[in-house]
Amino acid sequence: MVRVLIAEDMVLLREALVGLLRLDDGIDVVAQVASGLEIVAAAERHRPDVAVIDIDLPGMDGIAAAAELGERLPECRVLILTALSRPGELRRALNAQVAGFVPKDIRPDELVAAIRTVAAGGKVVDPALAMTALRAPESPLTQRETEVLRLSATGAQPLEIAERLFLTYGTVRNYLTSAVTKLGARNRIDAIRIASDAGWI
Repeated sequence: MVRVLIAEDMVLLREALVGLLRLDDGIDVVAQVASGLEIVAAAERHRPDVAVIDIDLPGMDGIAAAAELGERLPECRVLILTALSRPGELRRALNAQVAGFVPKDIRPDELVAAIRTVAAGGKVVDPALAMTALRAPESPLTQRETEVLRLSATGAQPLEIAERLFLTYGTVRNYLTSAVTKLGARNRIDAIRIASDAGWI
């Protein structure tokens, strides 16, 4: 029996996924959550074998939640569901050690097969999403510039970012300025938009 956690913020879709998976005798949906911030706590409580996570969740996006889940509960494998086609998302997901990355319009039998493959230790990546990712350019940002811009995208101010990353205020400002320049952006907000659309943050 494969124990599954579902993370999806749209109630109708989440309930449809739960109902679909419960039709399969070999799958037991042990938890369902509506935000990225709930994933790790629910997984620690219910110990799923596979977490099926929507990429676009409130509070914390699915890939960031998958990365945290991988650190806290490495035995739980992650299958990302996405309706988005931003080219850098797959690369981010693979860097977060997710085991599967499939589109939301996947057929029900293919989803069940993907969950079984991931639970058995395999990997599942949709070929069309993989081709999009392969054609996408690499991020021009350094890891630190990416971290600073990602935190800025959450609304954090430079002083708060400096405290969270144990950097000086001036260093954070320099990273933000460098990110804006490298992305050819008009300002920090534009840089966040460009990096988000490319899937780099």
